[in-house]
Amino acid sequence: MNPKEILKNLGLELPHTSTPGGNYVSVNVRENIAYVAIQFPILNEKYLYQGRLGNEISTAQGYKAMELCALNVLAQIDKKIGFDTIVGLNHIDAYFQAGEHWDDSPEIVNGASDLFVKVLEKKGEHSRAIFGVERLPRNFSVGLTATFTIRTA
Repeated sequence: MNPKEILKNLGLELPHTSTPGGNYVSVNVRENIAYVAIQFPILNEKYLYQGRLGNEISTAQGYKAMELCALNVLAQIDKKIGFDTIVGLNHIDAYFQAGEHWDDSPEIVNGASDLFVKVLEKKGEHSRAIFGVERLPRNFSVGLTATFTIRTA
C-alpha cells in the first residue's frame, strides 16, 4: 500500500504545506539526502498545541501535536519530492517546551515515530534526538525536523 492509502486507512490526510517563516526552504535536497525544515503543529494554516507541555498542554495532547508535526513533514515530502523517491527516513530531531516538572518527552515524540513507521512501514524506521528548549516560535509546544535518503535518478 502506498503512504496516502495508509493515511486514508488511518483516518488521516496530509495537511496543506506551510510557507517558511524566513529565508530558507522547506525541503533542501543535497545529492541523495532530503532535509526537512522544522515543522510545527499547524493544520491548514491554523496554529495548534501552543503552550508548555505539563502546563497548558497534556502529554496526550503532546503526542497528537508531534503526530501533526510528522504529518506536516510527510506533506512537505509529498509536495516537494514525492513519496516514490523515499529510500528511508534517517533521523528526526524533536523539540519541545515544557513546564518545570514535566518529563515525558519520549512518550510525546512517539507521536511522530509511531506515525512514520505506520505510514512508511520499514522505510519509516529511524534514529532520533529529543531536545527540551526554553522557547519555540509562536509558543508551539513541539517542533520536528527530519532527514530522508531519496532516489535521485
